[in-house]
Amino acid sequence: MVKADPLGVLTGSHYLDGDEACAEGALAAGVRFLAGYPITPSTEVAERCAARFPFMGGTFIQMEDELASMAAVVAGVWGGSKCLSVTSGPGFSLMMENIGLGIMMETPLVVVNVQRGGPSTGLPTMPGQADMMQARWGSHGDYEVIAVAPNSPQEAFDLTVEAFNLSERFRTPVFVMLDECVGHMTEKVVIPPADEIEVEPRYMYTGDPKEYLPYKLDGNEYNVPPMLHAGQGARFHTTGLTHDERGYPDMTPACQDVLVNRLVDKIRKRDDIVHLEEDGIEGADVIVLSYGISTRVAYGGIRIARERGVKVGHIAMKIVWPFPEKRILELVDSVKGILTVEMNLGQMALETERLAQGRCKTVLAGHAGGTVHDPKVIAKAIEELAK
Repeated sequence: MVKADPLGVLTGSHYLDGDEACAEGALAAGVRFLAGYPITPSTEVAERCAARFPFMGGTFIQMEDELASMAAVVAGVWGGSKCLSVTSGPGFSLMMENIGLGIMMETPLVVVNVQRGGPSTGLPTMPGQADMMQARWGSHGDYEVIAVAPNSPQEAFDLTVEAFNLSERFRTPVFVMLDECVGHMTEKVVIPPADEIEVEPRYMYTGDPKEYLPYKLDGNEYNVPPMLHAGQGARFHTTGLTHDERGYPDMTPACQDVLVNRLVDKIRKRDDIVHLEEDGIEGADVIVLSYGISTRVAYGGIRIARERGVKVGHIAMKIVWPFPEKRILELVDSVKGILTVEMNLGQMALETERLAQGRCKTVLAGHAGGTVHDPKVIAKAIEELAK
């Protein structure tokens, strides 16, 4: 890890909305190129970066659409930049083909999705959390993803820095799954000095450029190949086709098996990616699982239930993909039930149901979006599970 570039760090206490805080996190992490297309409720991220880039040599390009935006940031990474794109639900759908390209080419970048109510145009100015399974499965083929879910403007800053660090460490696109509430709420955000912000450097090839093979492993702990950028003296090829260590197409089942298994395993087999915040787990009869803005409301329902004598614990997921399977499996035999709170009709709740396999009750506190939960509804669901 290295320290952040002071040019991108606006050290101090600020009142920022979540979108602005997310932008500041990206700048602190070293982003100097953003390609995107305006869409509510995410546009403030791009606007903030565009306003700040002239002071640090960054570039913002408003592309013709989200397909082009993703192509531009994938290319920007291979050109040597740390890159970001920003969107909401409809644009996220359009990005999926080139997100798959970024995964196959092992391109470290971040996409921010400020979720709104859907499907289709849906509720452009109102919150939702119904893009969670799309984040996991939206592109085709077998792959793994990493996605963070901030519940406040402060977390929008902190977790965006973490998202970029994870993208560089594992050479993969990473998602910041904001929602309209967090994106548009204004709160105090403390940005530390640059020398207190740790940034993962890009893992670069250090040998003779003439001998560089873009997908040759060298035994590093994250099982990713080192990179070189265009213009650094190497002649190399990279493609979305199944490829060998030279980056050239190798259209054989054997190559497909080795490559795709590595793309999956470099994330799936790492327990240290999971990031949770737990409260009151010991001795709990009910566990509440939440993420994003639903975490803020879940606190209210938990408080009411605890005042009524219910033993309830809380797990707030900061990283939602990979899902915290190991931790959930540790709990399913010791509690009566797990309540998942989310603004959709059941997406992450399916993961707890899959893992529990009837060993404890699994219940969804969900709705179709447009507003946050009523804490009283959450409290009632907790009490029912505890019976």
